[in-house]
Amino acid sequence: MKRISVFIILLSIVGLSACANTIRGVGQDTANTVNATKSAGNSVAAAVE
Repeated sequence: MKRISVFIILLSIVGLSACANTIRGVGQDTANTVNATKSAGNSVAAAVE
């Protein structure tokens, strides 16, 4: 019983750390999208002038 409890705890820790990495990656992807959109907008504005 004790081994099963330790295994479940370790599995939970690994699962939660994977979630943290995924959330961090989504944040970085969102920031990159915003930066790319801003850059494209600046390029269009420069082309119009």
